[in-house]
Amino acid sequence: MSEPHHWFEPLADHMGPAYLRYSFTKGTEQEVGFLVETLGLQRGDRVLDVGCGPGRHAHALAKRGIVVVGVDISEAFMVLARAQAPKGCAFVRADARAVPVAPGSFDAAISLCQGGFGLLDADDVVVLDAMAQAVKPGGLVAVSAFSSYFAVRHLETTDDFDASSGVNHERTEVRNEAGETLPADLWTSCFTPRELQLMAQRSGLAVEHLWSVTPGAYGVNPPDLDHPEWLLVGRKAVR
Repeated sequence: MSEPHHWFEPLADHMGPAYLRYSFTKGTEQEVGFLVETLGLQRGDRVLDVGCGPGRHAHALAKRGIVVVGVDISEAFMVLARAQAPKGCAFVRADARAVPVAPGSFDAAISLCQGGFGLLDADDVVVLDAMAQAVKPGGLVAVSAFSSYFAVRHLETTDDFDASSGVNHERTEVRNEAGETLPADLWTSCFTPRELQLMAQRSGLAVEHLWSVTPGAYGVNPPDLDHPEWLLVGRKAVR
């Protein structure tokens, strides 16, 4: 069986610990605090973190007494996540489209900051299906995703937004711990609220919340044009 592979892996290998120096990673505590309250998470609850990267959200959840399994396709990020993991965390290298967990074995599943949802174009629906299958009936799924409205309104000169697919292509560079740069092409899927709602419903999730958010400043904001991301929360049906 071949190893999973994704275009992001070489970038993760290059960045290593420097990934955690990027500004969008600095709001972990605020994001986790907001999600714990919104999802009603309690000590001992089980959470699946899909596309967990170096484990920053998983670590913060575990420190609150929540049991977390983090999944990411980057082995470099898995090494970092395991090295700093508090009690209650486990990490598995796997593809977000086929998470190796038993169906219905988690109270909630999350995928934040385009870790597992939003970097796969058409396969994003498969990721959402896998997350919905992983949670128990009545369990919650939370995903953040880039806003098409924001992408079009605030396009950078290095961006190329494909209106037909909703995918934004950014030409940039990433740095490692030594400050060495690597040219990078980033492809991120952007969504409208209606798209996310339809995807969630297709995966068997009843949408409870859909808010406009900024990394590190999650809040109860109605959909607008000025926040870069959406935060969707859906509940799996109880049969």
